[in-house]
Amino acid sequence: MLSPADNLMLSADSIRAHKLRAALTVLGLTMGVATLITVMTLVQGANLYVEQKIANLGTNVFRIARTPFAVTDFTVIVKALRNKSITLDDMRAVADGCLRCGRVGATTSTTVSVKYKDQEVQDATLYGYTANMVDIDTRTLALGRYFTDPEDRHSAPVCLIGSGLADRFFAGVNPPGRVIRVGADEFTVIGTFEKIGAVLGQDQDNFVLIPINTYLKVRGSRTSLTLEVQATGGQAVFQQAQDEASMIMRSRRHVLAGHEDDFFIGTSQTYISLWQSISSAFFAVFVMVSSISAVVGGVVIMNVMLVSVTERTKEIGVRRAVGATQRDILRQFLTESVMQCVVGGLVGIAIGFACALALRTYTSFPASVKTWVALLGVFLSSVIGVFFGIYPAVKASKLDPVTALRSE
Repeated sequence: MLSPADNLMLSADSIRAHKLRAALTVLGLTMGVATLITVMTLVQGANLYVEQKIANLGTNVFRIARTPFAVTDFTVIVKALRNKSITLDDMRAVADGCLRCGRVGATTSTTVSVKYKDQEVQDATLYGYTANMVDIDTRTLALGRYFTDPEDRHSAPVCLIGSGLADRFFAGVNPPGRVIRVGADEFTVIGTFEKIGAVLGQDQDNFVLIPINTYLKVRGSRTSLTLEVQATGGQAVFQQAQDEASMIMRSRRHVLAGHEDDFFIGTSQTYISLWQSISSAFFAVFVMVSSISAVVGGVVIMNVMLVSVTERTKEIGVRRAVGATQRDILRQFLTESVMQCVVGGLVGIAIGFACALALRTYTSFPASVKTWVALLGVFLSSVIGVFFGIYPAVKASKLDPVTALRSE
């Protein structure tokens, strides 16, 4: 019986003797594994990206609004639009009555056009914030200052802008003190924020932030607000703060016991869960497609191995005649199949990682290269090699030596 080392050497020699056939054999599997690796790295990277940027509320901050924060059912949104608006009085009630709520702010937003001299940016986001959002919001000031509580109470025409607008309007000069036009109103810039970047292709730096009372004055007081609540402690306190805030809101909105809330509470996990449900569906589809490619590659390997058995009938007969057992023949052909699949898998892994890294380097789309993904690719290739190599190997091992030696 051949030793494992001799078996590997014999299999490698056989593959090298038919390089073109071996290359074509592994091509289908290579593309399947490359697709799988690319998809998995992109999904993993996107999940990490969402956790860091989209859901960057902080672990102790939750939101209260009249409409859901993350939902895929449009009818739920239509129903929620009939709920009562959330007002500044609701914010004050939660701030006064929620013992485990450290800070309670309010926000709202809309889309506007922003002008400075002869330059204009369409579809910028206009935010209305309470003054205490400086301690709740995750954005970081780059220049200037935040507006004060008196400025908010007196509806001062002041604003802060994102780095996108700052770079567009004020390249080479300091924005604080400049006057910009937001819609039909003028505001004095008092500060700018550090660059956030794009989130899944959407620029997050084209925004103007003004005091919430200023926002309600220029945009209308019927606007429904979103409450931003910062809890005072760990995870247990965080949940208790949500319960307290929920009880206060139900009482103010006269929601009877046993009835559903007419408002919604969202946390960072709300956004992450929605994204994961969406990404898992895409992931399943892509994995299915790439798996089909891998299976097709396995079928190609099996067909080529069967042809190889027919072509090498005399070789098999000679080996049997000089003492090789059925098990030796079986192991040789099975080893050849696995070796080709592993090589195809390794090439596919390299191509997949290269594609993912290229996307991460030259585009804003994220990618996360994980070691376990590469190991999965090698494992998948090995399994395909064994599964689709068994039948040709068994057929080769069962050839009658005398009949095989007579073949031409």
